[in-house]
Amino acid sequence: MTRNTFRKVTTAMAVIVIFMVQLTAQRGMVWSTDKDSYYTYEEGGIVRYDLPSMSRVEVVQAKDLKPGIEANPLRIQRFSFSEDGNKLLIFTNSKRVWRRNTRGDYWVFDLRSKELKKLGKDRPASSLMFAKISPDGSKAAYVSQRNIYVEDLASGKVKRLTDTNGTPKLINGTFDWVYEEEFSCRDGFRWSPDSKRIAYWQVDANKIRDYYMLNTTDSVYSQVMPVEYPKVGYPPSPVRIGVVGIEGGNTKWMQVPGDPAEHYIVRMEWTPNGDEVILQQLNRKQNKSTIFLCNATYGDSKAIYTDTDDAWVGTFNEWLRSEKGWFWLDGGKSFLWVSEKDGWRHLYRISTNGKKKTLLTQGKYDVMDIARVDEKGGNLYFYASPLKSTQQYLYQIPLNGKGTLHLLSPAKMEGTHSYNISPSAKYAHWTFHNHFTPPMRAWVKLPDHQPLAGEDDLTKNYDPSAAENSRVELFEITTAEGVTVDGWMIKPDNFDPEKRYPVVFYVYSYPGTHTVYDGWGLGRNSIYNGDLAEDGYIYISLDNRGSDLPKGRAWRKAIYRKVGQVNSRDQALAAEQIMQWPFVDTSRVAVWGWSGGGSTTLDLIFRYPEIYKVGIAVAPLTNLLLYDNIYTERFMGLPSENMEDYIEGSATTHAGNLRGDLLLVHGTGDDNVHYQNAEVLINELVKHGKLFQMMAYPMRSHGIFEGEGTRDHLRAMCTQFLRTHCPPGPAGGNE
Repeated sequence: MTRNTFRKVTTAMAVIVIFMVQLTAQRGMVWSTDKDSYYTYEEGGIVRYDLPSMSRVEVVQAKDLKPGIEANPLRIQRFSFSEDGNKLLIFTNSKRVWRRNTRGDYWVFDLRSKELKKLGKDRPASSLMFAKISPDGSKAAYVSQRNIYVEDLASGKVKRLTDTNGTPKLINGTFDWVYEEEFSCRDGFRWSPDSKRIAYWQVDANKIRDYYMLNTTDSVYSQVMPVEYPKVGYPPSPVRIGVVGIEGGNTKWMQVPGDPAEHYIVRMEWTPNGDEVILQQLNRKQNKSTIFLCNATYGDSKAIYTDTDDAWVGTFNEWLRSEKGWFWLDGGKSFLWVSEKDGWRHLYRISTNGKKKTLLTQGKYDVMDIARVDEKGGNLYFYASPLKSTQQYLYQIPLNGKGTLHLLSPAKMEGTHSYNISPSAKYAHWTFHNHFTPPMRAWVKLPDHQPLAGEDDLTKNYDPSAAENSRVELFEITTAEGVTVDGWMIKPDNFDPEKRYPVVFYVYSYPGTHTVYDGWGLGRNSIYNGDLAEDGYIYISLDNRGSDLPKGRAWRKAIYRKVGQVNSRDQALAAEQIMQWPFVDTSRVAVWGWSGGGSTTLDLIFRYPEIYKVGIAVAPLTNLLLYDNIYTERFMGLPSENMEDYIEGSATTHAGNLRGDLLLVHGTGDDNVHYQNAEVLINELVKHGKLFQMMAYPMRSHGIFEGEGTRDHLRAMCTQFLRTHCPPGPAGGNE
């Protein structure tokens, strides 16, 4: 289950030969591919900055981006360049698809002729997705209404390459809800290196049952809203990979072994020579990963690498939250891959013929992210934190697997370091922050990490003594079962250790994310009006086993088949230790969470009512059988094999234990965690005669933000509930 607004995502993912040869936007910058320069959007146009001088060059003026004489310049939301740098591709007027704005309008600006053209001008407005200019710069391809089109940039001639066969449930070049949500698969097609063919995913949603949501507010008659949604216990969305020529004709389907209804294809790319397509297949239980090479002309395939795990196989999609890119080396003779087979998440160099595997990152630590692959310099830049799992540092290691680990980030600046590294790996835009230091930014040289001329030396500006005045405290607690969990805490303003204060726990705790890290911005509460500390609450968050902290495979996978059990027990046993602090009022303990955090809130208030007296559960999954198959079966296994774990792990099973005060909040238009979760739980609470409060927001999605006044109302309601049932402020001194 993907966390709502609290997920921390890093997107530094660059390689010498990557998923396409165009420039790609990263954190507000688009790097040049042939020199140390980057482009950015300023004052309605595009400018280039050359490193290390930081000289500024105006590349495209705002007046060039007017689609008509009287029109305003296009409002650029994303942009990229063709490989030769002569064409600018602009994304604008975007609309949301599920989570992100991935459909909109695309325009191409020719930097030589100064001509601005709209792609797909005969297609419906804001209907184009994932437009990409061909490597030779002559054409563009895009998805519109579940079909792939190719357009000649000179003539404007458009050809449709795929056919939905008259049904909107055959999806070409993009994905259904579950692939997007759980594998981060959105862009579903790739240009071949020679610009003559396109490889793409096809999802046959005809085989997936619809979940029907009901819109009762937008007309006098209710409207049924179907969502292609495979629930737990039902087969995956059948997918296949096809290759089609840009002149049209029949698609050649890749012959990948295994029943498509029992497997997933989560990653796909052309090999650099353009003769083959490489892809990653997962079995339904996601405990076996196989890489296949497929002949793009004939479709035959061969397995070149397999990885297995007793729980689930960690993938780049799970780790980087993206299906794009293949980390090629040696012109396609080898590539980077990730595996946890030695107990830690490490990077390997795999030969494309499958005969050689070289471990690059060695040791008892997890690779957290890839910052840059500098093949010319022979180095790999990545993030890790071997000593403190709540922090992040930049490291360098040779690509031949023979060198030693080299820390580049200043060790004395403990916290979270991130970098946007130039293609040559000579320069980087560095950002640093921790729980008491707001983000600090500067340009530095690598690998010596010295500031560029005119840049601040952040190592001298950094003030570690500021920690003494921080509201946030980071801590560790070891439970009675010997599990050490990380936490952060904010004590009330004017804290008096001789008095006792109420505690509010913020939880997520489900697999795939975490809430505790040494970074700026901890302690915010999106459902509370005001300041918890100012009002007299202790605010705490903890990370249990199963969270995606870089603590090794055993930590992350201890939750396998025990979602709802291991995570809630770690939280509760840590809370027991906190209850022994003399300044904690054990009669006033509240917990809240959203999505998976809402589920954990229910688990805690139902399973451990002696600890948690008040709970606010927003958009919770209440029964593990009601969520999608990809997420749930990855972490729980197949219900046909261990139904007892599904039953024991579901909050509804324990609803009869409610003793405290519960506020349940859900949007009736939630296409992620369906509103049926609230109704199923309500039935259980009613059956057991349990009183509670409930708020249903009509036709709001999982984020509960649509509609005028919605978030203000949500905050006001939750604040009133918390202050009523868990009053703020100190109690008298201890006996």
